Amino acid sequence: MTFLLLIGVCLLTCLGQVAQKLAVESWRGRELKLATKLFSPWLLLAIASLGGGLLLWLLVLQRLEVSLAYPMLSLNFVLVTLLAQYLFREEIGARHWFGIALIVGGVALLGMQS
Repeated sequence: MTFLLLIGVCLLTCLGQVAQKLAVESWRGRELKLATKLFSPWLLLAIASLGGGLLLWLLVLQRLEVSLAYPMLSLNFVLVTLLAQYLFREEIGARHWFGIALIVGGVALLGMQS
């Protein structure tokens, strides 16, 4: 159950990050009022996703030590990088991929501890 909660936190916060990017992309080159930006669908999705992720995170912290749980959120780096490459056509260099591999290895090592 705790593992599923952690996955949920990762997915919701990842969705929140991507939705933030989509929000600012939808504003690019347009003169918009602040209220229009604040109530844009992508920004509302980002806020809802990040809020949901926060609530799940609180459940995770009830079940795991923060020193173990928090590094698991590093998987967001992996997910956001993959989505950035796929959705936004961002170029990801070899050094970046090497860093991602180190993160995945570190999370795997921590996961074996629990």
